[in-house]
Amino acid sequence: MSIDLDKISNKVQKVFGQISTRVIICAGTGCVANGSLKVYAEFLKIAKELNIKLCIELKDESNGTLLSKSGCQGFCQMGPLVSIVKGKEDILYTKVKVEDVKEILETSIKKDDIVERLCYKINGKIYKGHAEIPFYAKQTRYVLKNCGFIDAEDIEEYIGKGGYRSAEKACLKMTSEQICKEILDSGLRGRGGAGFPTGKIWELTRVQPGPKKFVICNGDEGDPGAFMDRSVLEGNPHSVIEGMIIAAKAIGADEGYVYVRTEYHLAVERMKNAIKKAKEIGVLGSDIFGSGFSFNLHVMEGAGAFVCGEETALIASVEGNRGIPKPKPPFPAQHGLYGKPTVINNVETLSTVPLIIRDGANFYKKIGVPTSTGTKTFAITGHVKNTGLIEVPFGTTLREILFGIAGGVIDNNGNVSEEAFKAVQIGGPSGACLTRKHLDLPLDFDSLRKEGAMVGSGGLVVMNQTTCMVSIAKFFMQFTQSESCGKCVLCREGTKQMLIMLEDITDGKANEKTLFLLEQLANAVRVGSSCALGKTAPNPVLSTLKYFREEYVSHVKENRCPAGNCINLSRITIDQTKCIGCTSCSKKCPVGAIKGMLKQKHSIDQSICIKCGTCLTVCKFGAIKRG
Repeated sequence: MSIDLDKISNKVQKVFGQISTRVIICAGTGCVANGSLKVYAEFLKIAKELNIKLCIELKDESNGTLLSKSGCQGFCQMGPLVSIVKGKEDILYTKVKVEDVKEILETSIKKDDIVERLCYKINGKIYKGHAEIPFYAKQTRYVLKNCGFIDAEDIEEYIGKGGYRSAEKACLKMTSEQICKEILDSGLRGRGGAGFPTGKIWELTRVQPGPKKFVICNGDEGDPGAFMDRSVLEGNPHSVIEGMIIAAKAIGADEGYVYVRTEYHLAVERMKNAIKKAKEIGVLGSDIFGSGFSFNLHVMEGAGAFVCGEETALIASVEGNRGIPKPKPPFPAQHGLYGKPTVINNVETLSTVPLIIRDGANFYKKIGVPTSTGTKTFAITGHVKNTGLIEVPFGTTLREILFGIAGGVIDNNGNVSEEAFKAVQIGGPSGACLTRKHLDLPLDFDSLRKEGAMVGSGGLVVMNQTTCMVSIAKFFMQFTQSESCGKCVLCREGTKQMLIMLEDITDGKANEKTLFLLEQLANAVRVGSSCALGKTAPNPVLSTLKYFREEYVSHVKENRCPAGNCINLSRITIDQTKCIGCTSCSKKCPVGAIKGMLKQKHSIDQSICIKCGTCLTVCKFGAIKRG
């Protein structure tokens, strides 16, 4: 089916020329959870009361102010977010509530002024828009450029921004060999974790014989603290579809699947809607762009098993079987979905493909570092001033991310300092910890591998000095142990035994031999497991043992948790200088461990105390502490 992208693009540009102002409300999962859809509804209601004309769709007669919803804008810490765009200028309002809407409309729409109290501030300084706010200004938003700034459910706006031009070019002007070579020359490496050259995988699949091949988008993002793929699927689903069209043309596939975990309700809904509109407009289906090339796409909802992020387990799931990894070779490029040659790329990789075809491999190679070209999205969570979704060139240092973009590491009082930083878990359960000595380490595939870490899908969990690193290792081991498919003994039983040993350490039941056995078993699981889940499951344990062994030793030899987080190794004490003898704590203690008369200093009988923490919650004078 022939489609005139120029005609659609010109129509969109004409309509935008008639619109003086655009109000963009973030409707990514984070902001929706904080009430952004209620804010959107309030804009419609109050605008009508104030006689302000709002249009909510791009139509020929649209003019005045356009109200639209976007995907994730990235600044999750400050949501719900509302952007007011006029020409090339914009205002970003943060933590917007329903009751703020009337003031925004009266001030920024009717009077062309700013509601200063809703602007982002640092030490009292007001930052007006995205270009000024350090969180955005210090990023290089390439894949995420449109994510959060266009209507994710409007295919015509995507086309108006240059969308599907790369797919048209690939279908009409490039051979399969040329597409594979362009991607290979760009240096693009898979963003799902392993970092294998994308062009090489495509070429291996292209040369396989047979008329039937598949393309699969791996959107089974299961890492704790990771939401990069979800945000792209929600905010710019057509970029994923376009990448899959190009991949299909490159390898000779006529069918594809977008595999998304069913918990990602919004991502599933928007992807299904995007596929439907792409079919209606003619960029999916038969004879795309009149090229004779056909490609159909389906959405497959996964059940949320972490192991299904592994490509052979994912394939088994799509086929309707239990998601269990298979030995390789044969690789999916040779024997994949239903036994046919299959390319599997993750969401971010596929979203990058149209940009490479548009800009060329030589342009793309200038971003990042020679062995890790382009940009990488990261989801930052934990003890930082600004959590959220970011994008930076490969080679950016951890310091630049944590103290530049994320605003710094915070202590428990909210104060920012380098001294507060203890570690960051990179790459999720499959990754490893980086410490203060790694602050100036460039983040790229090879530099991280040398340190025993990995980029992974891009999760960054930041921890301050109050974090117990043994507990962190236990947390990730609990996750991987419960997510093990159980196929191989070393992963199934090894992770279980490692978890038991970690629990013994945090419960004060371990000895020095436990540490020796833990490390020996971790290395055995790493070497002997069948798939990547098992091989990488010990990484958090091995990295924390490497960089924070003294914490393990304190737990084992001194029966003490330095961070004071392991309840069975902690002591609850009363500061005699602060206690006034109010008796609130002794009245609430369930075991009668607190002794003392009214208006006299109290004390805790450690032999009776069960460390439940009830006294901590009832003391109004800060006299009771756990340590």
